Amino acid sequence: MSHDAAALESFVKRYLDTVAGGSAAEVAALYADDATLEDPVGSGEVHIGRQAIEGFYKNLTAAGGEITTELLKFRPGGHEAAFLFAIVVGGAMRIEPMEVMTFDAEGKITAMKAYWTAADITQL
Repeated sequence: MSHDAAALESFVKRYLDTVAGGSAAEVAALYADDATLEDPVGSGEVHIGRQAIEGFYKNLTAAGGEITTELLKFRPGGHEAAFLFAIVVGGAMRIEPMEVMTFDAEGKITAMKAYWTAADITQL
């Protein structure tokens, strides 16, 4: 199932808005039941299933402080999207990861891979 560019961009924006303003459970609800998440790619850990994914996002929200996100670049393709965005955590750190997401027919995330290294982190 492929989605048009506007639908894919809306899925990505919904994700970024939920990361910024939602709970870990709300972010995990954007994922399919058997989804996978690898963040960052190469870390050796792949989170499988919505419960494991919720645990991953709990670590982000546990950092404390406000979280903001900004979509910087977006590239659609079929049922996938690649995008560069900025996330600021607690006003103290800015990370600019590149993510690739795959979506199912309902727009749920079936796979997410985040590409970033320490060079993509700026202390504010």
